[in-house]
Amino acid sequence: MDRKKELKQLYKETPIEAGIYQIKNSKNEKIFIGSTRNFKTLNGVKFTLETGTHNNKVLQEEWTQFGNSAFSIDILETLKKKDDPYFNEKEALLELENKWLEHLQPYGERGYNSKKSC
Repeated sequence: MDRKKELKQLYKETPIEAGIYQIKNSKNEKIFIGSTRNFKTLNGVKFTLETGTHNNKVLQEEWTQFGNSAFSIDILETLKKKDDPYFNEKEALLELENKWLEHLQPYGERGYNSKKSC
């Protein structure tokens, strides 16, 4: 029981990190780029895919078709937080995500993202 408490405490003490992640399909090399304010929630993303409830329908269909062993979830970049009182984490995360979307172009045959309309 002490080990369980120790692990729980360690989890609580782990700093909350925000950033950009990708889900990559090794069968067809398609990728999905996403952002999160807490990397600890990536288990939840995987859970939604495994239960068939992910909001990206094409990614969900291929996850179901190929199985979870065909996919990897990787952290691409961690958001560097600033001590500036005007620092807006949400905006900074959006900028970082847009940078990766522009760089990797995960649209159409290359990925699962859809282009955002301006």
